[in-house]
Amino acid sequence: MSDEQFPVESLHVLTFARAIGDNDPIFRDRDAARTAGLDDIAAPLTFVQASAHCDPDYPLRPRPGEPWFGSGREPGTRHPELTRTLHAEQHFEYHRPLIVGDVLTWQVIPGETWTKRSRSGALLEFEDFRTEYRDAEGELVITSRSVTARTEPASEDR
Repeated sequence: MSDEQFPVESLHVLTFARAIGDNDPIFRDRDAARTAGLDDIAAPLTFVQASAHCDPDYPLRPRPGEPWFGSGREPGTRHPELTRTLHAEQHFEYHRPLIVGDVLTWQVIPGETWTKRSRSGALLEFEDFRTEYRDAEGELVITSRSVTARTEPASEDR
């Protein structure tokens, strides 16, 4: 289990909902959320992805005094670990609604790995992993399953 915590805060939920273009009032209005049967303002379904910014090891997290690989400001600037890694799949299982006031911790559980040839003949290395998000009482709130694909280096990289 991660020692890091991911607090679900109303302003963060509101800005996330706006960023994904979801104007549902349950993401900004406590009364609307309660009318919908929730205990408080709800978080959008993919909101837990923002927990990466609470992870000190997240490779795309901006760090003072270090180049930020997520900006795209300078061409050719790539994070060495992520240069050939693609996000292939994402699945979520909800055990209960995620609401403002929840404070989550998470645990990443490695899964299977396998290789496959692409149509062009390049080797693709797949890996899946599960992330369990738990509340302050240790109850499972959301399970996320991700699959990544890593391509073999281009011939000029070898």
